[in-house]
Amino acid sequence: MDTGNLLGEFLRARRNHISPKEAGLDHYTAARRRTPGLRREEVAMLAGVSTDYYVRLEQGRERRPSSAVLGALARVLRLTPEAKEHLYDLVLRPDRPRRTVPVEGQASPNLVRLMGACTTTPAIICNRWMDVVALNPIAEILCEGLTPGDNLLNRHFIHPPARRFFRNWEEVAHSRVAYLRATAGVEMDDPRLSELVARLSDGSPEFHRIWRRHEVGGLPLHTKHLRHPEVGDMTITCDGFFSPGARGQQLITMHTEPGSPSERAINALVEIAAAAPPAKATIE
Repeated sequence: MDTGNLLGEFLRARRNHISPKEAGLDHYTAARRRTPGLRREEVAMLAGVSTDYYVRLEQGRERRPSSAVLGALARVLRLTPEAKEHLYDLVLRPDRPRRTVPVEGQASPNLVRLMGACTTTPAIICNRWMDVVALNPIAEILCEGLTPGDNLLNRHFIHPPARRFFRNWEEVAHSRVAYLRATAGVEMDDPRLSELVARLSDGSPEFHRIWRRHEVGGLPLHTKHLRHPEVGDMTITCDGFFSPGARGQQLITMHTEPGSPSERAINALVEIAAAAPPAKATIE
């Protein structure tokens, strides 16, 4: 789990994953370096601050850099918009009152109604820590064995069939871990998050490796390449929907290209799901 120096950990992790070439230092060669990332003095030079000041940032001895410094660091470290927002949160919002969002067992009625309209589309309702709160019959058939109370991260990293199910397993792994860190924000001491990260780190070296990269990202429209044992390979596009009053829950729908083999595969799953009993919309 992370220490109390969230800003320093984030800066250190991100500079370790930016090569000199990516940062515009083309005159450096890998043969002359012990690590592939940027050195502290290089980040400081590129951001226009002193090396001593940047070292204090990473060590947690300087916790209030200006917006100009944050913008320069975001540029040097090539942060995504989500990661840049996370950087600002670590500096500008660490002392704000905690945003208490209870992890409720019952699915949001608004999202359940939306999910009920997905008669030919797999759909899942998850909470902020990616626990499955509810899913429709098509999603239950598509994601074999997935039930309310399961955690999507646990399924991805600990459940062996996931490596066969996701043809782009590594890409999905990075996306989900980045979303978890974005969701957590500066609230890394949340008991549920601490338990989840500890369990996944103990059970999966891959999760531990990716978590330590401090990648931050949302879950916008994105693509997954799947391999289902009954209907074969398919490509689906996932989208997430939030509803006022849903208390951190979101509805994830999975679409296919009209007229594609993937759509025919989903239609076959619709027929299989037609006789399946509905899943319970609650976490036991």
